Amino acid sequence: MEKPILYLDSVGEENTEAVIEVAAERASELEISHIVVASTSGKTALKMAEAVKGSGIKVIGVSHQYGQKEKGEWEVEEEYKKKLEELGAVITTQSHMFSGIERSITKKFGGYSRTEIIADALRSLFGKGFKVAIEVAIMAADSGHIPVSNDTEIIAIGGTRWGADVALVLRPAHSNDFSPFRSGKSLLCHGQKKTDSKK
Repeated sequence: MEKPILYLDSVGEENTEAVIEVAAERASELEISHIVVASTSGKTALKMAEAVKGSGIKVIGVSHQYGQKEKGEWEVEEEYKKKLEELGAVITTQSHMFSGIERSITKKFGGYSRTEIIADALRSLFGKGFKVAIEVAIMAADSGHIPVSNDTEIIAIGGTRWGADVALVLRPAHSNDFSPFRSGKSLLCHGQKKTDSKK
């Protein structure tokens, strides 16, 4: 099956509506039942949930881990969380798969861990939004919010700083069975400008 890829002229929040439209359309075409969305506050996940309302497609928003900004605090806004729950969507979190405890060791002792090298390679080759899409898919799998099997495909959406600028169809995996070379299935849309920002 041949399908076009939407290449966006920039990265960042201004692409969110276009990414959501493409993701909703392709999920319906491919009979994909789960869409995972990177969403710090819950805002982007809510936009996705509203776009597929009544379709039976489950939206899972994945936010930063607790303590990312302030110790013990989560960045999800209660207003968005409540609206997501009303729509049957989920907002969740996990330790970040491509940093987590490895980054704390790097900060203290220097050097680079293997997970940070994977993150940097994905970011450098394909852009931050692409790296984020892969990461939140793993986080959603490890938190038990999406099915994981050889026959399962989901759509994962990531962004650069805020909003969304990348959407992928992929086969999800848990962090203990991760392989970036077998999980990706197809690219739906992609922002063209890569960034050096590490997050």
